[in-house]
Amino acid sequence: MTAQALFGPANWFAMAGWLVLIAAIIANKAWLRDKLAGIYWPLALSVGYCIAIFLGFGQSGGGFDSLPAVRQLFSNDWALLGGWVHYLAFDLFVGAWIARDASLSGVSRWLMIPVLPLTFLFGPAGLLLFAIIKIIFGKGVKS
Repeated sequence: MTAQALFGPANWFAMAGWLVLIAAIIANKAWLRDKLAGIYWPLALSVGYCIAIFLGFGQSGGGFDSLPAVRQLFSNDWALLGGWVHYLAFDLFVGAWIARDASLSGVSRWLMIPVLPLTFLFGPAGLLLFAIIKIIFGKGVKS
């Protein structure tokens, strides 16, 4: 098995998690939103992350102290896959947190339409948009 062979299945698995999250929001099913899409799915992706990092650990050099060092760190396909799955897991986790917090704060599910795809594609930008929406439209419930 190669990192390239696992790249596609990791993407599809993450996409399925986002579909579960969206279905949970539409059906107003907190357990699906908070536990399945918000905890269990990201944990499953985290297992894949740990495996990829383990398989690529120490094979490419590099580090975290400079941009060239980070580039070198991700020159190994397993480390690169691990980095990608890291994004997939955390973006889904944050998306589920946003959905839960929106519900607790009284933010309309309709306002999540731009937020969740933005979180899926550009994680921090989606989180920022949600924070702005929550300030404007939230009912002040603390999360």
